[in-house]
Amino acid sequence: MKTAWVKYLLLITGVILFAGCKNHQGNAVATDDNPIFQSDPALKSITNQINNSPNNAALYFERGNALHKMQLDTLAIKDYKMAAKLDSTKAEYFSAVGDLLFEHKDISGSAEWISKAIALDPKDRKAHLKVAKLFLYTQDFPKAIEELDKVLRQDVYNPEAYFLKGMVYERKKDTARAISNFLTSVQVSPDYRASIVQLGLLYSYKKDPIGVRYLENAYKLDSSDVFPVYAEGVYYQTAGDYEKAKEEYRRCISKNAKYDDAFFNMGAVLMQQDSLEKAFRQFDIVTKIDPANSTAYYDRGVCYEQMNKVSDAINDYKQAYLMDTTYKSPKEALKRLHAKL
Repeated sequence: MKTAWVKYLLLITGVILFAGCKNHQGNAVATDDNPIFQSDPALKSITNQINNSPNNAALYFERGNALHKMQLDTLAIKDYKMAAKLDSTKAEYFSAVGDLLFEHKDISGSAEWISKAIALDPKDRKAHLKVAKLFLYTQDFPKAIEELDKVLRQDVYNPEAYFLKGMVYERKKDTARAISNFLTSVQVSPDYRASIVQLGLLYSYKKDPIGVRYLENAYKLDSSDVFPVYAEGVYYQTAGDYEKAKEEYRRCISKNAKYDDAFFNMGAVLMQQDSLEKAFRQFDIVTKIDPANSTAYYDRGVCYEQMNKVSDAINDYKQAYLMDTTYKSPKEALKRLHAKL
C-alpha cells in the first residue's frame, strides 16, 4: 500500500527548492497598456514612470519585483528580461530571470541566465547559491558544495548556504553533517525557517522528541503553512501515540480544510483503531479534495471490503488501478476478489 508514510520519508530526503513556486500567469502580455498594470497603485505608478522613461532598466526591474510579489511571474520575467536588455551590465537583472525560471522548473533556461550573471559578477553570492541549487537538483553534489563554499568564503554567516549544504548531505544520507549544517544555519539566523523545518524532520525521523519542538517553532514562524503540524502528527503516529497524532491532524485540518495528507493519515490511524466507518469518511474526503489520488481510492476500497461491501470495493480498486497501472495493491485486491480489470 502506498501510504502517507512513504510521502513522509520522501519529504525527509527531498529537496525543498520549489516551495515558493509562484503561479504562472500563462498568456499575459507584458505591454505597458496591460490592464494589470493599472490594477494596483504601486504598479500604476511604476508604469507611468516607465512610460515617461522607457529606456530606464531600473524601473523595469522594480516593476518585475512588484509583479513577482503579486505572483504574476510571466509578466515579472518579461520585465526582468527587458531590464537586462536595456542594461546588460547588471548581474542582478540576469540573476532575477534565472531565479524565476528555476522556480518554475525551467532548469536549462535558468542555468543560462545565471551563468550570464556570474560572468558579469563572479562574486555574486546569490548567483552562486542559485547555481548550487541547480547542482543539487541534478544531484551533482561535489559541484554544489564547491559553489556553496565560494559563498561561505565571502560570507561566513550566510544561512542559505548552510541550509543548502545541509540539503546536500541529507540527499547523500549523511544525517550527522546535514543536522550540523542546519544547526549552523539557525545559529547565524535564528528565524531561518527552512532549516528549522529540516531539523524537525530529521530529529523526528530519529525518533528524537526535540523534532516536535523544531516543527512547532517553524509553524509559529509562519502559521499559513501547516506542514509542520502535519509532520508533528506523523511523528506521533510513528511512535504509536494515535490520540496525539489525531489531535495534530485535526489541528492541521482546522487551519487548512483541503490538506489531504492530514485526512489520509487520519484515516490510516482510524483503520489501526478498527474505526472503519470513520476511516472511510477520511479517505472519501481525500477523493473529493484530490480526485486523482489513486491511493485514496484504494484505501477507501479496503474499507468497503472490510465492511463487506464487495461491489463498492471492486469499483474503487478498479478506479485506483486505472489511475495508476503500476500500482500493484489494487490489482492484487481485484485478483483476490476474482474481479476482472
